[in-house]
Amino acid sequence: MKILHVSGASVWGGNEQQLFDLIYGLNKLHIENVIFCFENSAIEERAIQNTIPYLSMPKAKALSLNYAKSLRNYVKEHQPDILHLHTSNSVTAYVISDVLFGLKIPTVFSKKGISGSVSFLSFLKYNYRGIKKIICVSKAVEVAFKKVLKPKNHHKLCVVYDGIKVERSEKRSTVSLRKEFSIPDSSIIIGNIANHAKAKDLVTLVKTANELVHELNVKNVCFIQIGKEGKHTADFMPLIKEYGLEPYFVTTGFQEYAMDLLPQMDIFIITSEREGGPTSILDSMYRKVPVVTTKIGVTTEAIKHNENGLLADVKDYKKLAENLKYLSEDKELQKVFAEKSYELLFQKFTTKQLAEQTLENYRSIS
Repeated sequence: MKILHVSGASVWGGNEQQLFDLIYGLNKLHIENVIFCFENSAIEERAIQNTIPYLSMPKAKALSLNYAKSLRNYVKEHQPDILHLHTSNSVTAYVISDVLFGLKIPTVFSKKGISGSVSFLSFLKYNYRGIKKIICVSKAVEVAFKKVLKPKNHHKLCVVYDGIKVERSEKRSTVSLRKEFSIPDSSIIIGNIANHAKAKDLVTLVKTANELVHELNVKNVCFIQIGKEGKHTADFMPLIKEYGLEPYFVTTGFQEYAMDLLPQMDIFIITSEREGGPTSILDSMYRKVPVVTTKIGVTTEAIKHNENGLLADVKDYKKLAENLKYLSEDKELQKVFAEKSYELLFQKFTTKQLAEQTLENYRSIS
């Protein structure tokens, strides 16, 4: 079986890492995989690095006829058995291409996130008859996306959790967080890895830090935020100075192989307001870093409150700070949470399960 994976992503993030981990798992099941992406994108760069077969074209808008034609040409030339769409813009290109050229190929769409709103055009494309299966990354995504689909299309939905490539254990980053950013040995490192997007709600991260340091009087901490800057960087960065958090809050910007830095963190925190995953929680579980998180996406399926981590409602910075204080003061509990999460990861969240369950869905429509 040959799969053509289509991604219109231009930058690297958790979803792109999951695409590569899925391909790794499918390769082990003797499935042939090819990526269709944009030239000079992070996807193309990583495909070259990992010697994964790929096809690329100059970057184009989702509604571009050239995008649709290129997809048609690649499908016709390479004759894949399944088309797997990984981004919203790839769905748009697929629908246009299929309407104009009749691709006649079983098609799967992976829904990774929870959208704030859906336009009429998006409603039309997600309900397109050619999409035979919609793989949701969590039950939360499935519930949310069900509202976008017509009742007759609800049967297309299924849940396949993201999975960690546990074999990816080699350390690739050589950055020492304490040395690079002058963090005292006595400080507890509370880490967050997220690109500066609205859904990550990094304003709540800063408010949580302020509550912990200035209201709960926990001074032996250092928050470290790792992620690519963007238009929402200005939403939270000024607050660090406004709250007088400079001695307790470090931003590093983008870091290559950021997940390799997890073992240097004592606690991992997620303050997102809307997510499908995030995959960072799975990396934390694998690296045995205890987690404090908001109740979003897969977090409520991966973390049981006070069993293997601590949960708080979205935007509840006071509860997040209380959770951090509670966990930071109990080293033994940190170890218990880390070990339980590690065990759960191998039960539900590895590339083996991801690939096997995805393959089942491919076979159900081929």
